[in-house]
Amino acid sequence: MKTSHKIIKFFNNLVPASVPGKIEILDPYGNEEVHLIIQSFYKKYFNDSKRRILIFGINPGRFGGGLTGIPFTDPYHLKKNCGINSSFPKKKEMSSKFIYEMILSFGDIKSFYKKFFISSICPYGFVRNGKNLNYYDDLDLTKKWKSNIIKWIDFQIKNLSIRDYCIVIGKGKNQKFFEIINKEYKFFKEIIVLPHPRWILQYRSKDKNIYISEYVNKLKNL
Repeated sequence: MKTSHKIIKFFNNLVPASVPGKIEILDPYGNEEVHLIIQSFYKKYFNDSKRRILIFGINPGRFGGGLTGIPFTDPYHLKKNCGINSSFPKKKEMSSKFIYEMILSFGDIKSFYKKFFISSICPYGFVRNGKNLNYYDDLDLTKKWKSNIIKWIDFQIKNLSIRDYCIVIGKGKNQKFFEIINKEYKFFKEIIVLPHPRWILQYRSKDKNIYISEYVNKLKNL
């Protein structure tokens, strides 16, 4: 089975867990247009049988992967950089902007995705009071979703991944959670951690190019 078919199967078989309190699930995968976007994107860049190095973000946000179904990819960059149009407003999302600047600095879109598969520790996003919520921001949410997260990571490793190492985007709580489950389930021998684009652009925007170089240098050496 081609890698593209395995990825599409992964998204097609996702089933969310329940959420506590006033948290809402950000679930783009039931949208027919997103279903078509996912097929177009992964057939375009993953139409082979090659395994990739996995890059795990946190979870989708409202204006990026939570809209298009493609991690770190807003409708603007989906159209401009990937050539896939959609009916969604062509607004730029901070993390998506950084990632696609980094990919172009790495080389080009096709060569990047030939080597890497960008995913999320949790493929569903969350919203509370109209704002993005990360899976680790609410303890009850983390507990309810942990078994699903482990199952989803396990599927990606068995079907898509080069097993020795992976990249985790997001230091702090995201890194800590992944290190704990990696130690318990022995997913990878090594975890390479990079700062999250949103943190970079919110707190270190003047040094953006330095961080892009950090990403590119580490990824090119793998």
